[in-house]
Amino acid sequence: MPDENPRRVARAPLDRRVTGPVRGAAVLPSLALLALLAVSAACRVERATPAADARANPHAADSIGTVREIYDGVLTPEMAVRTFRNIDRLFPTRAIEPGDAPRALEPAREPLRDLRIVDRDSTYDLDRYLDLNRVASVLVLKDGAVALERYRFGNTPRTRWMSMSVAKSVTSTLIGAALKEGKIRSLDDSVTRYVPALAGSAYDGVTVREVLEMASGVRWSERYTDPTSDRRRLLEAQISQVPGSALAVMRSLPRAAPAGSVNNYSTGETQVAAEILRGAVRQPLADYLSDRIWKPAGMESVATWWLDSPDGVEIGGSGISATLRDYARFGQFILEGGVAHGDSILPGGWVHEATTPKTLRGGRTMAYGYLWWTAVTDQSRADHAFNAEGIHGQFIYVDPAERVVVVVLSARPHPTADAVVSDHRFFDAVVAALGSSREP
Repeated sequence: MPDENPRRVARAPLDRRVTGPVRGAAVLPSLALLALLAVSAACRVERATPAADARANPHAADSIGTVREIYDGVLTPEMAVRTFRNIDRLFPTRAIEPGDAPRALEPAREPLRDLRIVDRDSTYDLDRYLDLNRVASVLVLKDGAVALERYRFGNTPRTRWMSMSVAKSVTSTLIGAALKEGKIRSLDDSVTRYVPALAGSAYDGVTVREVLEMASGVRWSERYTDPTSDRRRLLEAQISQVPGSALAVMRSLPRAAPAGSVNNYSTGETQVAAEILRGAVRQPLADYLSDRIWKPAGMESVATWWLDSPDGVEIGGSGISATLRDYARFGQFILEGGVAHGDSILPGGWVHEATTPKTLRGGRTMAYGYLWWTAVTDQSRADHAFNAEGIHGQFIYVDPAERVVVVVLSARPHPTADAVVSDHRFFDAVVAALGSSREP
């Protein structure tokens, strides 16, 4: 989700301490050694060679940029496309395996043809929206059938594309699945019940629910293009690929406000969520996602997920790379309440709870759920719509009232540049063009 968001992102001074135990070592390496390892890993990881299996990735021969260039917003438009469909080459990943019976996505009886998008006193058609917003692919489901599917910039149905912060909503959904299975006892459990390494840190006494609400009160700055921000510190820890370094960044952060009182958008919070999951389910998150959602919901293709270190913990706030159709199937799974083949993967009422505005201590209501964004426009609020959203223009939009899912995967070179045409006005236009499915 874009940084500098006036609704939720607060600037905070940088805390440069990196302390605390790590997996497989008594102490974290010194900052000097960590910096040396980061430089070495950056050379090794950021310029990774093409994958050997071109069958799995039709774009494996593309030349790509680096992860720092992604966050700095300096990729050319053409390099952004090549890099965004090859993010599995930027870091070690773990595969998210599909099952043997993909969910069919049949064409809708009435395909979406004419579209009129009204935004800030201007009107756009579909092609103009796609061009101006550098949309690489888009898919619209109405009642589970494909009303629109379009690929651009050489992408195909086999293309995997980066999720960016869309992954946060996947991580939240996995926490729901773990709660359903009893592997997480309660959202009101302390974080340290599942991540003992955070005992004594600012996360001591914070609940799982407060992490999902990004309301831990732990200080964080989410400025993507600022190399001194906490977000970039976390990225450098990931680049280092030193086991435990990402968690050490989170352990080092000071408290800024009482837990539950302030919502502050924090990718670091979702790394804590990943550690909660790993401690609760006792298996890699990619495997758990495969077992509980990817296979039951009928995903068609192998996806990948970035790791914090070789064979380490998945990056809870980013790094999933999947096909357009499988992102749409995930949206449909959420639309249907987390039920697959009659099996409730999520607790009853979870989707509604996770995707509706939450009220903080003190009574302030925020336009945020459990790592899901709530409705923006009057139309979407009336429909109780919600979306997963990532920088550079990635969206899974769900309108439960009209039973519509929209996936937009974009190649905007700058991480936080505003869309030329509002994506949310595009979603409104799609829902309006498809007509109402509600009873008269």
